[in-house]
Amino acid sequence: MTATNTPSLEICPSFAPRPGITHAVFDFDGTLSLIRHGWPDIMLGMFLEMLPPRADEDPSTLRAELMHEMLSFNGKQTIHQMVAFAERVRTRGGEPREPQCYLADYTLRLERDIARRSQQIREGASPDGFVVPGGRALIERLQARGVKLYILSATLEPFVKQEAALLDLARYFDGRIHGGHERTPAFSKGKVFDRILREEGISGAQLLSFGDGPVELHHTKELGGLAVAVASDETEIGSGKIHEQKRTQLIAAGADLVIPDYQCEAQLVKLLLGDK
Repeated sequence: MTATNTPSLEICPSFAPRPGITHAVFDFDGTLSLIRHGWPDIMLGMFLEMLPPRADEDPSTLRAELMHEMLSFNGKQTIHQMVAFAERVRTRGGEPREPQCYLADYTLRLERDIARRSQQIREGASPDGFVVPGGRALIERLQARGVKLYILSATLEPFVKQEAALLDLARYFDGRIHGGHERTPAFSKGKVFDRILREEGISGAQLLSFGDGPVELHHTKELGGLAVAVASDETEIGSGKIHEQKRTQLIAAGADLVIPDYQCEAQLVKLLLGDK
């Protein structure tokens, strides 16, 4: 694959500007919000604690394998990662716990960080310190261009709405915040994308999406939309560095552009909408 690069933007061969874009869908965690920042390290640490060891196993290879599998489910509800981990325990001869038990343990660990960061904001810390750099400016720029904005996350909807409000982001979306649920039938981002197009009476060609997981990018491309991959290196927020493992998976999912964050937001919007 060939690509054109700037310090903060990778243009993939599939990219073409879309002056007719009318609607933009954002994933939330890692794409806009940093309240759950660091979740891969928390999940990886738990998996390494609980995975039956193998003799002479290279720790760095194992960490890379686990991280790849975890990120491949990014954009789906977290139970999918726990199901895959339970199967990995089983293949090693272990007796896995129920995936819901792994999920409860992981959630407890993650919630400590969520609670700490949420309290910092309530006590006066700037919400923008917990938003992907440039995210608010990008949202405001798209809104000023008349683009209708949505949040679509696999995180349970009440938490997405609560955290979007805490970050002072909810007001840009005017109630168009969709999150996961535990009802039957199972939550599907694809179905929500379909509903947005149907209810708004638009074609996929008018759709723009931003995400850090393969799921939302894959659905966007299936519908004929424009997909921007947010492949942040979460160890250095705001560094402008791209996480190579995320990048590889997101390009495979069909990304048209790859960015580490939105600090290039003015250039990005001009590029996406085909401004001269």
